[in-house]
Amino acid sequence: MAGLRAGRINHAYLFSGPRGCGKTTSARIMARCLNCVQGPTDTPCEECDSCRELATGGTGALDVVEIDAASHNSVDDARELVEKAAFGPVRDRYKIFILDEAHMVTPQGFNALLKTIEEPPEHVKFILATTEPEKVLGTIRSRTHHYPFRLVAPGVLETYLQQVCERENIRPEDGVLGMVLRAGGGSVRDSLSVLDQLMAGADENGIILYKNASALLGYTDSSLLERACAALIEDAAAEFFAVIKDCVEAGQDARRFMEDLLFRLRDLLLLGASSGTQVSLSEEIITAGKNDLQVMEKQAGQLGMSRISRAADIVNDALRNLNGVISTQLQLELLAARLFSAQSAPLQPTIMPSATAAMPGVSKAAGGPAAPNGLTPAKSPARSAGGQMN
Repeated sequence: MAGLRAGRINHAYLFSGPRGCGKTTSARIMARCLNCVQGPTDTPCEECDSCRELATGGTGALDVVEIDAASHNSVDDARELVEKAAFGPVRDRYKIFILDEAHMVTPQGFNALLKTIEEPPEHVKFILATTEPEKVLGTIRSRTHHYPFRLVAPGVLETYLQQVCERENIRPEDGVLGMVLRAGGGSVRDSLSVLDQLMAGADENGIILYKNASALLGYTDSSLLERACAALIEDAAAEFFAVIKDCVEAGQDARRFMEDLLFRLRDLLLLGASSGTQVSLSEEIITAGKNDLQVMEKQAGQLGMSRISRAADIVNDALRNLNGVISTQLQLELLAARLFSAQSAPLQPTIMPSATAAMPGVSKAAGGPAAPNGLTPAKSPARSAGGQMN
């Protein structure tokens, strides 16, 4: 935006980042900024023909050519693009080529484009969008202004999703948007796709029910996680096995249950660490819903930091070593056995060995080498001042 305001406009740009973070959308917005009648400007007027044609739902402008490099990646396609670049714009200020999925272009295709991207005509601008910038030919990448895009922070994305729900007259129950954020993984497009699917399943009052969302997305119901943590607190292995039975009967995936349990232990760990302090955790940090916070704070105090940390380590190890061949129920039951056998074992303090004991061949005494089998060597007879044996 600063470059547009100052008039420092490059001939080629490279937008890179994960899927669904706004690369192609930003390329279209930049095309509007460049071809606006009041531009180049960082704030398009939204009123001229170019702005309206390139807006959401617009017909598209003749001078903005969007190419899918996944299906147009050969040398012939590159030569056709070079031929189009030779002609001036029909109406607007610049002829802009948006090359989506640019990493799919073959090396031969990039070499055919190299001269044009290096020294294009004054009326031509290139915007390349890709998820894998390292696959773009180095000679091409060095001639562009590279802007890396990143995933959206959960707090910002949740506010946006709430605004979308308000515009659509949809009311998600507590915890639903948190599941949407986890399913989307910070990608705006993925999060909106998940939310759109949940909106389609809203009830007649426009409410997205928590139980329907958790069932659709495959997440473990919050009540089962609460029961599992309560079983750990009370050292009730039978109750934990009952939770596993309910999960298996509901068709719950073992990996998903372990992930959800690990997230719940993580939340308990954070709540336990902040209890008794003046630091208040923001709602974006805790993955659980607001209605669960009071119960979770109580459970965090009952379990204690050391037990929560030990349980989280066990679940994390089980998740890392998960084998898809073994049955789901057996995997979860083995996890339960490890959790409760670890709870019965007392925590042992770690004792660091002394430096002298760690060195081979050195006895613990202040003297010299250690004898075989750990026996202290016999003292040698002392010599007199004259050198004779005493």
